[in-house]
Amino acid sequence: MNEHLSVVPRPTADPLARIREELATYSAAHRQVGQVFLDAPDWSIRANIEEIARLAEVSAPTVIRFCRALGYDGFSDFKLGLAQSLAVGTPFLHRAIIPGDGVAGILHKVLYGAAAVLTGLEKQIDHTAFEAATERIAAAGRVECYGVGVISAFLASNAQARFSRLGVSSNSYSDAHLQLMSAAALTERDVVLAISHVGRMPTLLEAVEVAREQGATIIAMTQPRTPLAERCTIPILIEVPEDAAVRVGTEAYLASLVLIEALMVGVGLRLGPAAIDRLKRVHAVLFEHGVDSDVHPALKWNWSKEERGLADRE
Repeated sequence: MNEHLSVVPRPTADPLARIREELATYSAAHRQVGQVFLDAPDWSIRANIEEIARLAEVSAPTVIRFCRALGYDGFSDFKLGLAQSLAVGTPFLHRAIIPGDGVAGILHKVLYGAAAVLTGLEKQIDHTAFEAATERIAAAGRVECYGVGVISAFLASNAQARFSRLGVSSNSYSDAHLQLMSAAALTERDVVLAISHVGRMPTLLEAVEVAREQGATIIAMTQPRTPLAERCTIPILIEVPEDAAVRVGTEAYLASLVLIEALMVGVGLRLGPAAIDRLKRVHAVLFEHGVDSDVHPALKWNWSKEERGLADRE
């Protein structure tokens, strides 16, 4: 039995994506059951447990145990979750929401769906590739972060801000013209962190090609089997259920955001005490100038010593 199955909250995320991801870790009997659901999900919603068991060449209790191992109460509960994941009823809002869901149901399904995706992300990431990415960023002359579109541009800016705090020379570009200019000026010592969940934006791919010609290392944060994944040096691949409302949904955004934080932590550990000292200095400067503090220092300029001391103690 896969011990990780009990870690994920009640599965309101796509059960098919989870089965597909974990199929190789299941027992032989559970693999047969899982393959039936993967091969015929629409039929499985209408089928009874005996039909599922017969097609999988297992017993009915084995099907029930499979559903419970995934965190469901039983076969019927699993079929309900499967139907919800196929977006029955509200295909343009959320894959798990059905008409009649109240506030509690909406919150549960959206929040725990995201939690399940993040929990499963740990098993997706190639540790060797991730380690190589932190090593190259830590040793880079400069790190250029590219993103196209609202979400990817924000993620690239977030990555740049995090690396900058560590003392890593970095920039962030979302404009196609600036990305090309940046790529043309790179060397073999430099790194491009290209962030695109879609992974097929023409202008981003052009900039990546130019950067490769310059000898730069390309680290891509994208989905598997995309043109960006094929063109990069080090792939950090993220596979999440497709969002029903937007192309790059909340779960893809959250997964990318936490991986950027993990990259920063890995790079910081590689850089050692000097990077930690820089982080402390940056924090202190921002605090002194009122950026990371609740009270801006300008408000204290006309205060008495007693008032300043009281504010500092608070």
